[in-house]
Amino acid sequence: MKRIILLAAITVFGVATTNAQAKKAEKKVIPTKVETPKVDGAGMVFENETIDYGTLPHNAEGTREFVLTNNGNKPLTIESTQGSCGCTVPTKPEKPIQPGEKGVIKVHYATDRVGAFTKTVTVKSNAVGQETKVLTIKGTILPDAPAEGATPAK
Repeated sequence: MKRIILLAAITVFGVATTNAQAKKAEKKVIPTKVETPKVDGAGMVFENETIDYGTLPHNAEGTREFVLTNNGNKPLTIESTQGSCGCTVPTKPEKPIQPGEKGVIKVHYATDRVGAFTKTVTVKSNAVGQETKVLTIKGTILPDAPAEGATPAK
């Protein structure tokens, strides 16, 4: 008799546990849409404020893009872009970015310089509350691999 009760208790416990796990798996994840806050005047929201170049070979392509959206109700004018040194050269959009439209700030880093880097790009605009915005680029440039058959210098 004890065995039958024990077996019945184990069966009930097993079924209850299985049903609980099945109910957890049925929960649906509802994606939420992230709205960009609207501003009165020109606005500027970047998709990313940091670009990580990762690890690149020496003299690799060094141009990347910061994409931004005008979340205001007036045209956004990028007045100037300035790299933190001569190795970082940004290019600003020449025409105003209309409300709701996207714009691109291109940045070229001189990948002939070996080693880790972190540089900034300062953006000056007519964006309300963000007249000056600082963006970051970072990464590592690897040295050239030694030529095959070459002996390392001592």
